[in-house]
Amino acid sequence: MSSAVLVHGLYHRPEHFIRVVEGLRSAGVDVVAPVLHRGSLAADTAAVQAAVDQMADPPLVLGHSYGGSVITGLRRVGRLVYLAAFVPDAGESAAGLGGASSQLKSAIEPQHDGSTCLDPSRAVDALYADCPEHLAAWAVGLLRAQAAGCGRGVPERQSWKHGPSTYVVCTKDRAIDPALQRAMAARCDSVREWQAGHSPFVGRPELVIDLALELLDAPDTPGWEDRGLTATH
Repeated sequence: MSSAVLVHGLYHRPEHFIRVVEGLRSAGVDVVAPVLHRGSLAADTAAVQAAVDQMADPPLVLGHSYGGSVITGLRRVGRLVYLAAFVPDAGESAAGLGGASSQLKSAIEPQHDGSTCLDPSRAVDALYADCPEHLAAWAVGLLRAQAAGCGRGVPERQSWKHGPSTYVVCTKDRAIDPALQRAMAARCDSVREWQAGHSPFVGRPELVIDLALELLDAPDTPGWEDRGLTATH
């Protein structure tokens, strides 16, 4: 059985991936979506590494947004997929690479305990603007508070240097500048571009499902046939 690990971003929960999880499982894929929000990038990476280590074979691992920093520090992965995500090099953090757009930053609301939340109305516009209204409302309802500092964490290794990787640029993204995404995508073996906002797993989960199934069937060595390929949906 093929396997996959889905890694969410800041403020998000594994439940945001539910439609992708259901689609992959119906196709016979063993898939898990670990909970982050462990207090630091190192702790989040350790939690995902534990999920990876439980898989019988090295899985496909998809990281969304901040989840890209998490998957960059992993070992024993079959293929990395960066979905509108950060791809740090040595000594780099998500914040140092450019971090969130000004639009997403304007949605951040500091809390008395040092954590932050997202203003629901502004979060819809930044994260789910291209999603149907009912799905955007559902996704915003799942958002949770975020402890400070994770975006400034630096991965201990750069797993994209050691195995195959695919980057998905979301050209309508309002949370991470598509130009920044393209710059980071140059570090990966293959690149796709989707006419989508920051969260296609909410509004267009079939894109994520189809890509994961395609890559699970692809050769697992860097530089395979679609190296440099750009596919626009």
